[in-house]
Amino acid sequence: MVTIRRAAVLGHPVAHSLSPVLHRAAYEALGLDGWQYSAIDTTVEDLPAFVRELDLGWAGLSLTMPLKQAIIDLVDHVDPLAVAVGAVNTVLVAPAQRGVMLTGTNTDVHGLVAALREGFAVQGLGSDARASSAVVLGGGATAASTLAALGELGCTEPLVLVRSLARTGALQEAAARMGVTPRFEVLGPQASLGGLLEADVVVSTMPAYAADPVGSALTAHGATPSGVLLDVVYDPRPTALSQAWSAAGGTVVGGERMLLHQAVEQVRLMTGRPAPLAAMGAALDDVLAATAA
Repeated sequence: MVTIRRAAVLGHPVAHSLSPVLHRAAYEALGLDGWQYSAIDTTVEDLPAFVRELDLGWAGLSLTMPLKQAIIDLVDHVDPLAVAVGAVNTVLVAPAQRGVMLTGTNTDVHGLVAALREGFAVQGLGSDARASSAVVLGGGATAASTLAALGELGCTEPLVLVRSLARTGALQEAAARMGVTPRFEVLGPQASLGGLLEADVVVSTMPAYAADPVGSALTAHGATPSGVLLDVVYDPRPTALSQAWSAAGGTVVGGERMLLHQAVEQVRLMTGRPAPLAAMGAALDDVLAATAA
């Protein structure tokens, strides 16, 4: 008898999400014939009613913007990492004495750490490589996950470059919960370019095209970066910043690698089985190649 379990990614808008590609590839590789994964457009206002209807037919949810904060008050338990970051991107559904228990967690941090370790591997460093210095571009929700990831990699005093210092309150609060003490500066055309070039890790969490001026400044500077760049944007791919970094001789990890690794952890948590990284990666590469063609 085939057991039917459902999972879905919720967000608004969500039609562009690649999560269905990744999760469905995992189910196929794992032989989970009865498992289904869909994308459901859900606003913040719609979310409470949707959550109330969850039952044991559901394995879990993936959450994208603008729901990563809104979900926190709607679940029964939030794991400590998600509390510290202030964002939940995964909800797990488990049986409880009366109905179901919903647990919120965060796999974005796992995705960031795993993607950056791929960059370390390209540089010939071991799997236990550490980062003593880092620069983060942007101050939104992904920046908070990035601070947690950098903490895991050994960097607790990164430089954070933002367009407005007045809008860093939530990120500063998250940093305090994590025991990370970032230094904040305003991102300008030439702001802290030397810091970017010398850092072990640079992570751009800025929206598509927003970091293009940094790429232009890097090209004009002409120096070779020493560290790994992870630009979380994967559409368009490659970004102008990634192209400039690579052209200057630096190591680049595409944002699709973070997307892949956070989904790998979601699959593990939802199914209780090791996720098929190779199969999921191949499916992601295929769809990205088709999109670029």
